[in-house]
Amino acid sequence: MNKAELAGEIAGRTNTTKKAAEEMLGAFIEVVSENLSKGEKVTLVGFGSFLRRERKERETNNPQKKGEKIRVPAKKVPAFVPGKELKDKVDAGK
Repeated sequence: MNKAELAGEIAGRTNTTKKAAEEMLGAFIEVVSENLSKGEKVTLVGFGSFLRRERKERETNNPQKKGEKIRVPAKKVPAFVPGKELKDKVDAGK
């Protein structure tokens, strides 16, 4: 499912227009992104938490030159930790 399909599904379930659902989805993504960039955690009880994690600097093999090592700098990455209700729902869908 892509963003447009998700917005269409939301519109159908909330009895709003697809355009309004796309705007709400866009606002949601923007708010979550802004808060993660500030280092804040966004928690949706039952669904999960969006958070920012720090990756340490590391050394790895260069995929373009065999035998050569390259340094990968430390960086911040987004992460998602699913909540219990989401885990249970996914597990029940087997």
